[in-house]
Amino acid sequence: MHELGIVMEIVKVVDNIAKEQGITTVDTIVLQIGELSPVVPKYIEECYPAAIDGTFMENTKLEIEIMPGNGMCNDCGTVFNILKSEGACSKCHSKNFDILSGRDFYIKEIKVPE
Repeated sequence: MHELGIVMEIVKVVDNIAKEQGITTVDTIVLQIGELSPVVPKYIEECYPAAIDGTFMENTKLEIEIMPGNGMCNDCGTVFNILKSEGACSKCHSKNFDILSGRDFYIKEIKVPE
């Protein structure tokens, strides 16, 4: 399960940003995970408590936004969701497409208390 290593790296990145910005408390970390990413959101959620245990982010919440895995058909130009269309163009059913989005994994936002 490589997700634990990923979450540990997220904690390190957020810690560095917090130190640079003089932030002492983080309320929520928002991640964006693409549907086509090899990162499994459920495992990120399961690993998160262990990764923040004993850190200044111990009470921080985690939000995950799932980003659609879209492709564009090279035959007809249709943009479609690859998973919902089972890997084929939703219009012409071609499997000749380019991936437009959905492989990404980002720290979208670090929310601090107001």
